[in-house]
Amino acid sequence: MATGLSARAQPGLIETRLARAVRGLAIPRDVKRMANPVPKSADVVAAGMSHFADHCASCHANDGSGKTEMGQGLFPKAPDMRQPATQQLTDGELFYIIENGVRFTGMPAWSTGAPDGEQASWHLVHFIRALPTLTPEQIAQMEGLNPKPPEEIRQQIEEERFLKVGGDTPPTPKPHAH
Repeated sequence: MATGLSARAQPGLIETRLARAVRGLAIPRDVKRMANPVPKSADVVAAGMSHFADHCASCHANDGSGKTEMGQGLFPKAPDMRQPATQQLTDGELFYIIENGVRFTGMPAWSTGAPDGEQASWHLVHFIRALPTLTPEQIAQMEGLNPKPPEEIRQQIEEERFLKVGGDTPPTPKPHAH
């Protein structure tokens, strides 16, 4: 069976290089040269980590590998952000991609147009730089910051209600299915 324009096949080397070249041309030169205006600190990286876990990990995974059901279902697949292809981008390029997205990929534009949104994007740039050195403990910490599906939230509320007022045994969790 011919694949046509299917998103199931991984792009070939030529398509990947062409896409990266087009992305490079799409980012304005002055933006590429932008330095991160937010000084790096442990608090800034922690803020970026929290934001990443809550907003980015569903596609990019807590460790930045892109190995999630959603990330692997995109075309092209979510990149491994720990690798040189991402780490060698300038701070300005990373900021631009976060704020404006990348056409014809699964990466949406996240810009709020507000200064606090831009600051959060700069925090993410610092965190993305830290992805190659994340510890297993940090990745585990991020799991607690990931969004929970509605069923898990409902179960948590029921358990809290049970513990608060007592009563019957709380329901057993159901397996996660898509």
